[in-house]
This record gives sequence, structure tokens and C-alpha cells, in this order.
Amino acid sequence: MHKFKLETEELEQYFLELMDGRRRRWYDRAMCGVLFFASRCYRMGTQFRLWLYDKRVIRPHALGCLVVSIGNLSCGGTGKTPVVEVFARSLSSKGRKVAILSRGYRSKKRSMLSKMIQMFRSQKIEVPPKVVSNGRDLLLNSEYAGDEPYMLASNLRDVAVLVDKDRVKSGGYAIDRFHTDVIILDDGFQYLMLRPHINIVLVDSTDPFGNGHVLPRGILREPIQNIRRADYIFLTKSDGSHKIEHLKRFIRRHTKRAEIIECCHKPQYLVKLFSGGEKEPLSKLKGLRVAALSAIARPESFEGFLRQLGAELILADHYADHHRYTQQELIDFVNQAKEAGAEMIVTTEKDAVRMPRLDRCDVPIYYLRIQIDILSGRESFDQCISRICFM
Repeated sequence: MHKFKLETEELEQYFLELMDGRRRRWYDRAMCGVLFFASRCYRMGTQFRLWLYDKRVIRPHALGCLVVSIGNLSCGGTGKTPVVEVFARSLSSKGRKVAILSRGYRSKKRSMLSKMIQMFRSQKIEVPPKVVSNGRDLLLNSEYAGDEPYMLASNLRDVAVLVDKDRVKSGGYAIDRFHTDVIILDDGFQYLMLRPHINIVLVDSTDPFGNGHVLPRGILREPIQNIRRADYIFLTKSDGSHKIEHLKRFIRRHTKRAEIIECCHKPQYLVKLFSGGEKEPLSKLKGLRVAALSAIARPESFEGFLRQLGAELILADHYADHHRYTQQELIDFVNQAKEAGAEMIVTTEKDAVRMPRLDRCDVPIYYLRIQIDILSGRESFDQCISRICFM
């Protein structure tokens, strides 16, 4: 099973390198042609689906409470989880009963036996969504919840977190069981079955739209012009450079009405793994020999943070996004870091929830806690929160 997972990740990496133009052999170019044809078909299917909803041929569901959708046009790497967290925290602090609905990408599914039992029973059984947190207690581990829902549930109090592909069902469950009055759809921009009151779209300012193609030739889930559905656009990972102004002008060609909010992801502190949440200041990294381990869509951003904080990065290893580490992989990396002379291993918070516990760890492992910092458009963000609270 582990070998199959690694082969799948290698195939995923191959296609990402094709999209980025890093594969240039003749058969790679031929494959790009096949992917381009497939992307045109995918684009037509995406637009036709949107047309069906626009013309009310397919009617979206309404749950009777406020629905806020936070999502992207592109696949992965926009820094969505910290934005979902800051919205949930802000709304909860203002007295709203918030639930986050996630699809739970790569979370562990129900066993085949339970599926077979359900299939052969005469009556249809309504399987409830997975409740990661009821707002008080953390109820599932990261393997069953998925890394991002587990992260959100760990960091948020008084916010329910539910996982199910059918978010109409999980939304109804949240309202009935937890008396939710605001639902946040995590990664909800393409989830058209549930009608959002506010659409928030995140754009990674370091790589906004990839090569401009939709899947599978590019990283876009739908064409760029569909950003016009957004009410608010967050430009994440901003460095305040002149490129941001160029990106804003480009976005304004597709939407005049959306408010644009510029933000960056800012390191807050280090947390020691397997220690019960022991925190260390960022100054601890200055001049330290560090090994970095990550399995995220944009590892260069994380490693850049370490260098900016004064760490000497002597070893770095990457896995495919959402990779779940085995104990042996972690032991091997600890040994490599030790041989290289590393004084600390640093990973991301998202990776930390997927790491198995080690009984012995010769090099201490920490994760970097990240939060968003709004650089411009603070008034628009406050207006958005107020708008949700008084709807």
C-alpha cells in the first residue's frame, strides 16, 4: 500500500513538472499536447456545469443560515487554511455560532466492510458526516479527519468542524446538532450545490494562475474569468512589490465589483513536536543549523521563511502535497539531519499533524506556526466580517 502511495505521488509530481514546463523531452511535449486537448474538454464541461446553475436548470440548496464560501481558482498552495481560521475566529469572537464544512481531502474513508453492509441492506442508511470537533472537544485524529480539518479543529475553540463530500448534508447536520448560524465552506468556490451568500476567492500572488490553462494542462480548476463570481479576493503571500499592482489591474479586467484584500503569511512562533505544545520564539532559529521537511504544494515559501528568520538551511526534503509520513521515513530523515550536523528539524504545521510519534528523536522537531497579516484592505476585511455578522 505504501509503495502504491509513493508511485501515485511520483506520477502527480511528473504531471506538475509537465505543467511547469520542466519536462522537455519529445514524449513530454507529446503528453503536453494530450493534456491540452483534455483541458479544453474539461474547460467546456466546467463552463457547461456553471451555465446549468446560472440558468437554474440545476437549483442550488439553501440551508436557512448564512453560508460563506472560501476557495481558489487554482489547485493548492494559496494558503487557504490560515484564512479560513481567521474568518472562523473573528466571527466566533463576535458571538456567531460557526461551523466549518470540509470535503476532507485524503482523509481515511469508511471500511469496505461497512460499505458492503450498507449496500446489501434493503433500507437506505443515512451516514452522518464525520465530526472532527463539536466546538468543545477534538473527536477525530488527522488520519480520519484530513490534515487541514484537523488543524482547524485543533486551533479553534467554539467552532464545529465537519467532514463530508456532501456539504448540504453536513451543513444540515451542523444546524440541527450545533445550532450553527454561520457556515464556512472550506474550499467551496467550485461547490455549487450549496448557495453561498458571500464568495471569497484566494489568489497566490507569487504564482496567481500558473500557465493559464485549466486542469489537466494547468493548475486552474476553472477559467480565470470566473473570478467574477467573487465578492472578496484575497491576494495571499504578498510582498508589497510592484508586481501586486500589476496583478490587481489584471484581476480588475475580469471583475470590477469584488473588494481586493492584500495579505501575507507571517510566522508567529515555533512549537516543539510531541511535547504538548511547547512554544519557542522565532529568534531561536537565528544562526541555527536547520533541516527542513515538508509535503506541501509550495515548499519554497516555507523554506524561504526559515532563511529570512536567520536559519542556516543545511538539508531540505520534500514529499508530494498531503503525504502521510511513515515512522520509518521520519526516522530516516532524523538520521540524515543528525549526520548533516543539524541542530533542529523544522516542518510546517500542516505536516506536523501527519507525522507519527517517535519514542526517540535525536534531533528535536519543531513546526512553524503561521498566521495571516493583512497588508492592505483592512477596511474591506472588517466590512466583510460586519456584513456577515449583521446579515
